[in-house]
Amino acid sequence: MADTFQLEVATPERMLVDEQVTDAQLPGKSGYMGILAGHAPLLSALGAGLLTYSSGGSATTLVISGGFVEVFDNHVRVLADHAESPGQVNVENARRDLDAAMQALAHADTEAASDAALASMQRAQARIEAAQGSAGTGH
Repeated sequence: MADTFQLEVATPERMLVDEQVTDAQLPGKSGYMGILAGHAPLLSALGAGLLTYSSGGSATTLVISGGFVEVFDNHVRVLADHAESPGQVNVENARRDLDAAMQALAHADTEAASDAALASMQRAQARIEAAQGSAGTGH
């Protein structure tokens, strides 16, 4: 299986994925990155967004936020601070989180407060997007 690589996705609580896949897209801090078999070694911080991967002709999506990704020798390890499937997302809670983050951003008086509010907004938006099924379109 030269066109696949091992993908592991874990949070501090549990292992979510451990399988051979053909491709993956991950939300990095500076934007999305695509991974294919044979990818160069990489260590990167993750942002909030949708992690999508394909195996056996079907695509799967997870909502992740924070953490790191390591790519080495056809093995991709995602150590996410938080991850959930779209079916686990409570949209009403995610909308409340988005509203609270927008309020926090509007009242942020330091760069650190702005950064924290933006990170919260990205996570809430990714959760809403996944729950509403737009993940199947690639983002």
